[in-house]
Amino acid sequence: MKLKPRCIQTGIRRVLQATVVLATVASCTETGSSGDLDAPGIDRKAPAEDQIAVGNRLMASGEYELALDAFIRAALNQGMTTQILTSMGTANLGLRRLGQAETLLRRAVEDDPEWSVAWNNLGVLLMEIGEYPEAAQVFRRAYALDNGESDAIRDNLRLALAKMENTDNNTPQEQEYTLEQQGDGQFMLRKLP
Repeated sequence: MKLKPRCIQTGIRRVLQATVVLATVASCTETGSSGDLDAPGIDRKAPAEDQIAVGNRLMASGEYELALDAFIRAALNQGMTTQILTSMGTANLGLRRLGQAETLLRRAVEDDPEWSVAWNNLGVLLMEIGEYPEAAQVFRRAYALDNGESDAIRDNLRLALAKMENTDNNTPQEQEYTLEQQGDGQFMLRKLP
């Protein structure tokens, strides 16, 4: 079969057009060092924001799902430290994922049994699930580890002891609390109005 010159010219023209299209697409996807394609206001040379600090700010504003994402990013960079385990557990507590929260917080106190913040946050979880005697023990330990310096731990201990003493007044509608950040990753239970 013999090709006609016109068919050859059409074929060459199509190959050239395809080459031009591919070259155009390739030039659009290249990222040069000039930074022309960067979004305004982004400094790629600046150090990355500390994801634990980001997560704590999100926790303070009640954005528990976003905080959990920030803590997961921190874990990817730093590993599962006691602080990250505690933070992730507390975020899950805020999301009412109590089983996941308990697993993470118990692991945190096993990893560092001398850190009062992890014990306090475990106590908050135990209060949430109605385990008042164990919560009181956990708060006592946290208070001792903190040398009695934390008002949040003391108030949480008082609440746990009051709940233990007055079991008749522990109806579900009276057990609705919110987490309030006190600093350094510690949280205190506050009764909802």
